[in-house]
Amino acid sequence: MSAMHHFLRLHRAGIAAVVLGLLLVAPTSRGQMRGDPLKTDVMGVFAHPDDETGMASTLAHYALGQGRVVANIYCTRGEGGGNMVGTQAGLALGILRESELRACLEKLGVRYCYFLDRRDFAYTESLSATLQRWDKEETLRALVRMVRALRPEVIVTMDPAPTAGQHGNHQAAGLLATEAFTAADPRRFPDQLGQEGLRTWQVRKLYYGGWDENLQTVIAITNSLPDGRFPWQVAGEALSNHRSQAFGNFAASPRMRRAQLFRLVKSVVPPEPEQDLLRGLPVTDGKALPIQLAPPRPPGIQVEFASRPAIANYQRWVRAQGLDGIARGMPSDIAITAGEASDIKFSISNSAATEASGEVRLTPPDGWTLRPAVVAYRVPAGRTTQLTTRATPSAGALGGYSLKAAATGTGLTTEATLRMNVVPTLRAARASEEPSLDGSDRGWEGIPFQSISHTNVWEGKVRDEADSSGRFRVAVRGKSLFLDIHVTDDVVVTNIAPDDIKGHWRSDSVEICLDPSGGAEHTLGCYKLGVFPSDSTGVVRAARDADANPGPLPDSAPHTRVTSHRTPRGYRIQASIPFSEIGIPYARRIGFNLLIYDGDKAGAAPGENINKSRLAWAPRSGIQGRPEDWGRLDLD
Repeated sequence: MSAMHHFLRLHRAGIAAVVLGLLLVAPTSRGQMRGDPLKTDVMGVFAHPDDETGMASTLAHYALGQGRVVANIYCTRGEGGGNMVGTQAGLALGILRESELRACLEKLGVRYCYFLDRRDFAYTESLSATLQRWDKEETLRALVRMVRALRPEVIVTMDPAPTAGQHGNHQAAGLLATEAFTAADPRRFPDQLGQEGLRTWQVRKLYYGGWDENLQTVIAITNSLPDGRFPWQVAGEALSNHRSQAFGNFAASPRMRRAQLFRLVKSVVPPEPEQDLLRGLPVTDGKALPIQLAPPRPPGIQVEFASRPAIANYQRWVRAQGLDGIARGMPSDIAITAGEASDIKFSISNSAATEASGEVRLTPPDGWTLRPAVVAYRVPAGRTTQLTTRATPSAGALGGYSLKAAATGTGLTTEATLRMNVVPTLRAARASEEPSLDGSDRGWEGIPFQSISHTNVWEGKVRDEADSSGRFRVAVRGKSLFLDIHVTDDVVVTNIAPDDIKGHWRSDSVEICLDPSGGAEHTLGCYKLGVFPSDSTGVVRAARDADANPGPLPDSAPHTRVTSHRTPRGYRIQASIPFSEIGIPYARRIGFNLLIYDGDKAGAAPGENINKSRLAWAPRSGIQGRPEDWGRLDLD
């Protein structure tokens, strides 16, 4: 064999190896084969950097395992989040989090990353507050532009249901992605079709991610990638880039090995149990017509309880989007004040062609008073009738209860359940002299304590009373509210530096929650003060958070006074808050809660998030962002 012939054989073999390697590592997508570089197979729509966590293995499966084009869209840069690696906050934190995100997505194989440039303004569970701050129509316009430009086959997004603890920004991302599914409608944002040169695009399938017994799409993440690793391994390594969010050790988390589940909510192909988001695709443009995924509700009567605004708005939106029986069902839910009678409103709807009549029989919890317990109704065809009963909780009732309704008539029976959260009430004592803030009991004599048991947990775990618990008393003097808070904590940690006074939930602290309206839907009109008993230099520090005027205490509430004192069993916080800084002109009923955050890691690093448990006077999951479920405090 000549030297030249040998060289040519080696040259051809080398080219073949390179080509084979490219095919194994990054197969060309259909869009790229058509010379359409932006054509996307899977688009993720999220609120903040790191929100891809629950779908990261799936994204790696498609991007690295199948060579699909994946694009992620983020509403914000996470400017309002915490920071576990430095002191950057606000816009500076957004710069840090974007860099972490891009490093993460590069490892996942996500090709495109775009932002809608909304602000992550604060933690809130309110969808309405989020959409108001973001300007829903303009945000939807920006997202529809992305859909029309990238033309994804599939969109995956966050569940918009207002479940307890679900960030309002997350709900908004899911809602916007759902409404952007209609990017094929030329009546929506027509300027994009003319001035910007885009064309309409019908997304083929839309999925919500999450864990739910009704989810039918299961993505296995144990099929090896071309390099021999598994999608969950790649995802764990990628997510560890979100160090500012304490994801540094994510690669070792057992949760990364779980299969990832999705709910198909809109589609142009019939639904069925599946293990591939791209099942049934491609579908040509002419045949890409959305279909009804659930059968319509049969005509007849339906009983429904009125609910808190977040759930009522969600229920209306689900119906408007044609997602009844598809999206997550949210039972009606309200807060009721302990020891007081409350009106319970419900409705009877008649979708039949003839008038319906009958009665609604209500079944209250044991010991409750309900007047009336049976209500007659008569509803014309196609109409809805509003009805009311009055419920009084049994003595000592607190927490969750259920009220059931069964409507009968015209040969049909329909049922509904109302979840009721009974919240505590308290009347502030009238102090005869100004209560002291010097750690003594002067001025506090005779004012009764309220307890926060170690069982009042709304997040985490508490071993016993010595681990974390508390008691407090409340007084009014003139036009100021006074609080005396005794926290029992067997390991008091002070790892927050003087220049890092934010994110009180990271370490030992208390949070004073005051709602001027006494039952608001969100905290953006409230007063929420997080108090560290001591910073790393021994000085008490406080800052308002996710409320009407967030920021360090000297700037956000300059007339509020706070002191801290160590005790043999923990620490004691005393505070004086003017009505004017709460946002009330005079004494009246307001919403009130007191939260205790505990982290027992002695020797914690500066700024480290060591929170392990959270207690509350009025506990419920996600309580820090839900003033409706706070207790009630009478100041008059």
